[in-house]
Amino acid sequence: MKAEYDFSKGERGRFYNRDAVLSIPVYLDADVEQVMRQLAEQTGQDVEKLVNDWLRNSIYLIQSVQPTIQP
Repeated sequence: MKAEYDFSKGERGRFYNRDAVLSIPVYLDADVEQVMRQLAEQTGQDVEKLVNDWLRNSIYLIQSVQPTIQP
């Protein structure tokens, strides 16, 4: 690593994108992941779609009981 770096020719905000969407990774516990993979295999779906569908259904269920929670 250099002791000093020259940023005099740098351009502020060059890589900034206001419309960029950040996808946050979600890590499942090993036992949950195993069950999700088995279910995905049995149903022919992607694990991501299966998990998203399950979470979406849980959100709808929670909202039906506590309508103040918004996604």
